[in-house]
Amino acid sequence: MDPDRASSRLAPGSGHPRGDRASHRASHPEGDPGGDRASHPEGDPGGDRASHPGGEDLAREAGIVFYDPALLQRALTHRSYVNEHPKVLEDNERLEFLGDACLDMSSAAYLFQRFPELDEGELTRLRSSLVRTEQLAEFARELQLGEAVLLGRGEAASGGRQRLALLCDVFEAFIGAIYLDGGQQAVADFMEPRFQRAVTRAMDDGSLVDPRSRLQIWAQAQLNATPRYSTVETSGPDHAREFTVEVEVGQALRSRGHGRSKQEAAQDAAARALVDLGQTSGAS
Repeated sequence: MDPDRASSRLAPGSGHPRGDRASHRASHPEGDPGGDRASHPEGDPGGDRASHPGGEDLAREAGIVFYDPALLQRALTHRSYVNEHPKVLEDNERLEFLGDACLDMSSAAYLFQRFPELDEGELTRLRSSLVRTEQLAEFARELQLGEAVLLGRGEAASGGRQRLALLCDVFEAFIGAIYLDGGQQAVADFMEPRFQRAVTRAMDDGSLVDPRSRLQIWAQAQLNATPRYSTVETSGPDHAREFTVEVEVGQALRSRGHGRSKQEAAQDAAARALVDLGQTSGAS
């Protein structure tokens, strides 16, 4: 199995613990997870699914096997499908609500643990980039959820499977289903490699994280080292001091920056180091 894939239940031999699943099962009547199961008709779901692998096939490809397949079915049921199929009792909107909260929590925990050097503002900006509509829709496309979701004929005909908001919603519902099936740890395991790739892309946007933090993230990821800063020169009168700060990264890279404060000079040194590393387009 791809090590970047996680699940609420991994394939046999993966070594992933099943956690508190027994107590989770015990809290529901046999065959009914708390009465929230959507009542989908057996067999062909009305011909409104795109001609691609079904939900369980896509989940398996992503490394997920659901204990309760009805949760997956409900996550992939849009309200437009329910409107056209009276026997189907519930759409995915409640799961969407739950998944949204799970993603906020898992993204915050991931960033808090992964980037101890970032302050609250930087963490908030990065989290926003991870859970924005466009990013969640991209996650959904990677899993081909747009092809698997059950839509009403009108919604499908109008391009619903490619609509960003719909893809975002179905991904949130999918995460909500993972949470109910396997708990928050299952969500964290599933999302960590996806967050990691998304953060790498987000870091290319220099407006999200300042140069000093970006350099520290790069140095820890690439060299398992922390940049070292030292003030090497102070010049000018008391009312107009200028500081020169040098940053050393590993054994080879040294860059110098200038500023009216030590903090400003350190940021300038980090920005110049990033230029030398090819990690940005220019120093500040």
